[in-house]
Amino acid sequence: MKVLLVNPPNCGRSIPEEQYGLDSLKLVLRAEPLCLEALAGNLDAEEVMIVDLKARPGTFRDVLADFAPDVVGITGVTCEANTVVKLASEVKETVNAAVVVGGVHASNDPSFFNKQDIDYIVVGLGKLSFKELLTAIASGRTAHDIPGVAKTRPGTGLAFTRRVYSRDDLAEESPPRYDLTNKYRDDYVMQPFGFSLGLVSTAFGCPHRCSFCSIEGITGGRYLTHDPETIIRDIGLLGGAPVIRLVDANTFGNVAHSRMLCQRIRESGINKGFVADVRSDTVVRHPDLFREWKAAGLRSVIVGFEEIDDKRLGAMEKANTAAINSEAIAILHDTGITIIGDFIVSPDYGEQQFRNLKDYLDKNPVDLPMISILTPLPGTPLYESMKEHITIHDLDYYTLTNAVVPVRMDEKAFYQNYADLMISGHARAKL
Repeated sequence: MKVLLVNPPNCGRSIPEEQYGLDSLKLVLRAEPLCLEALAGNLDAEEVMIVDLKARPGTFRDVLADFAPDVVGITGVTCEANTVVKLASEVKETVNAAVVVGGVHASNDPSFFNKQDIDYIVVGLGKLSFKELLTAIASGRTAHDIPGVAKTRPGTGLAFTRRVYSRDDLAEESPPRYDLTNKYRDDYVMQPFGFSLGLVSTAFGCPHRCSFCSIEGITGGRYLTHDPETIIRDIGLLGGAPVIRLVDANTFGNVAHSRMLCQRIRESGINKGFVADVRSDTVVRHPDLFREWKAAGLRSVIVGFEEIDDKRLGAMEKANTAAINSEAIAILHDTGITIIGDFIVSPDYGEQQFRNLKDYLDKNPVDLPMISILTPLPGTPLYESMKEHITIHDLDYYTLTNAVVPVRMDEKAFYQNYADLMISGHARAKL
């Protein structure tokens, strides 16, 4: 069969830009669609093509007509969900193909895609279940019995079996098809810093349960690590990329695994820079680990500090403290590792809370602060606790830069304070 895998275009909307002319909020990271490259790698019996509409918007209908796929698979996060539905309709208008939807939003809110122009929904990690679905379609069967795959039934509820994930679902013997995105490779850069990135998966899931996070739905709460040899292999496949983003919600979630991977990178003589996700409490408990990784090429870490107030951290079920966050910043600076720090502004912030965050960042400098607005993403515990207060239901605005519940301050003042934080943080940004 001919299988077309689709990365949707940039489609999120912005209240700060649309209503108040605040256009300083964006740092653009255009990276390869690793999830689609991984899916393609496990489809050895199919003719597969990837179309990246973030890199080449406006090309979808021409690709559909020229390639004439039998199956179209579309991925998407929450702010792309409406666009995914529109792309599915374009497929049905253009070719006779089955439409399969997967990704983060499908994994956390599959019922959203129970629509006429969508045939199947892959819920959670799909590398193995998508292949099983294609086998069923090729044999002429309707896939009602594949765990993790839902057959749509518009007008009625979804009925499907949840998949119990194991390392088998990683299908590690099948490397990502990086070659299928070669034509877009020059577009995969971090703006405004100008360096190109290659993406390599190190694990799926997360051992923690932060209330705002949508990662749990990908693996049903499991934390599944790739074998270090698999990771070394995939780094080697991205020979020309000077910097490798290790894709994992928590690259150091298994400390023993992280030490083994670090050792194998050094033994292999790999000479690249690495970017990884870490928790601040891991930094504080294992500072020696970060010194080892610095020697192996770790240049930047992404740390979810989230808040500067212990009470607010507790409400997020972050299982961490502001004091540990500050200690981690000091350790990372001392080690020479650049910090990309994630912070979350709550809609109930007032002027004082914005000042407190600015003062904190002045005293605890983060090389690149990434500040989002607390957003109840469907499928998360936070959504369940806040859904009665949501006033913006258009998922296009679920970009983490819009307040979808009422703000405490005057709305324009709230967004101006938010924009000012971003401007001051990005003025000194480095990677």
